[in-house]
Amino acid sequence: MKRRGAIALLVIAALLLVALLLLRWLMRADVLGPMVLDRAGAALGLEITAEAFDYRLRGTPQLVARGVVAREPGAPEPLLSADRVLVSVPWSTLRARGADLAIERIELDAPVVGLAAFRRWWSARPPGEGPPPTLRGGLHVVDGRVSGDAWRVDGIALDLPEFAADRALRAHARGRYVAGTLQAPFDLHASMTRPSADAGVGIAGEISPQGDGWQLPSTIVLSTHLQGPSPGSSAATDDAGLRLRQLRLSSRARYLSGAGAQPFVFGFAAEGALADGGLQLRPAALTLRGRELIPRLRARGAIGFADGLQLALQGELADWPEAWPALPPPLGASQAPLPFELRYRGTLALTDPVALRLERDGARFDGRLRVPELAAWIDAGSGDSPLPPLRGRIEAPRIDISGAILHGVEIELEDDGVTEGANP
Repeated sequence: MKRRGAIALLVIAALLLVALLLLRWLMRADVLGPMVLDRAGAALGLEITAEAFDYRLRGTPQLVARGVVAREPGAPEPLLSADRVLVSVPWSTLRARGADLAIERIELDAPVVGLAAFRRWWSARPPGEGPPPTLRGGLHVVDGRVSGDAWRVDGIALDLPEFAADRALRAHARGRYVAGTLQAPFDLHASMTRPSADAGVGIAGEISPQGDGWQLPSTIVLSTHLQGPSPGSSAATDDAGLRLRQLRLSSRARYLSGAGAQPFVFGFAAEGALADGGLQLRPAALTLRGRELIPRLRARGAIGFADGLQLALQGELADWPEAWPALPPPLGASQAPLPFELRYRGTLALTDPVALRLERDGARFDGRLRVPELAAWIDAGSGDSPLPPLRGRIEAPRIDISGAILHGVEIELEDDGVTEGANP
C-alpha cells in the first residue's frame, strides 16, 4: 500500500508539473495573443493576425496587440489594420465567459479602415442579438484613417468617454477629409440621447473646406433623429439603411479668396437616409444669405453624397450680387427675383461642370459652367476676358448695349474650359 501511495503521489506531482508547465506556456504572450485573436475572429467571421503581443493580469486584465490586420477569409485587402490595439476587460467579464459584455477600454493607434471591404463584411453579417457591449472607460483612437474609392478621412482622433445602451453618449472627433484638391479639416463634438434606433443626435463644431486659392472656415450646428430600417426591408428598398429624420443644419462661414473675406450664413433642412455607404437627402430645402460676392437664395430639391456629390435644386436668387458682373439694362435694372434650376454630379470640390438655368423678365440663360473658373474670373475683375467662362445660350426679348436697343436677342457662349460631357 505504501508503494502504491508513493506512486500515486508521484503521478499527481507529475500531472501538476505538466499542468503548471502547460499553463505557463499558455500564458506566454505569443501563445495567448493568437488564441484570443482566433476566438475573436471566429466570432466575427474574420481572419485576425498580429505581429506581437503583450498582456497584463494585475488590476484590470488587458491585452495589447501590435501590427494587427483583420480581413475576411481569403480576401486580398484587409478591412482593418492598426499599429496597436489595446483591449482592457474586467475580471467579471472573463469569469462570465462573455455573458457580461462589459469592456473597460479600447485603444486604437493608427487604424486604417478600408470602406469597400468593411461594407462587404458588414452586409454579410447576421442581425445582432442581445444588448451591445458596454465600454466603461470608452474608446480612444489616434491617427486613424478611413479610405473610400476617391476620398479619405485621415488624421482621425476620436475620444468616446463611455458607451452604454441606456445612457447618453458624448464624443469628440477631429480629422481631415481629402478628395482630390479638396481638404476639409474638422473638429466636432457629438452627443446622442442614447444609442437606439430612434435616438436624437446633435453635432457642433468647426469644419474648414479648402481648395486651390480658397478657404471656407465654418462653424456648424446639426441635429437629427435616427430611425433604423423597417422590419423585413432590404438594400433594394427605400426603407433599408439608417434614416435621418428632421435633419437641421445651420452654419456661419467666411469665403476667403483673392477677393477677400465674404461672410455668410447657411441654413438647411431635409429628410435623409444612409444606405450602401452613401447619404441621400430628399426632400431638402436650403437658404443662403450673403452680400457682395455671396448671393441670397432659397432652393429645394435633392442632394446626394457617396464618392461624389449630386445636386438637383430649384429655387430663386433674391437679387443679383453686387460683386458679380453687372447685367445689361433692362435686366440689371429689374428688381424681380431670378428663378433657377441647378444640376450637378461630380466631385465635392465642384470641379465638374454645373448645369444652370436662370430666368428674369422673359430672359433666360441655359448652360453649363465650372465653379472654380467662374470664381477666378470674378476675382480677377474680368480683366483677362470680358466674357465669363460659360457654355450655353442666352435668350432675351430686349437688351440695351451702348445706347443701342436690341430686340429678340439670342447669344451663344462657348468656352473650351467647360466641356459638354456626361455631367451632370
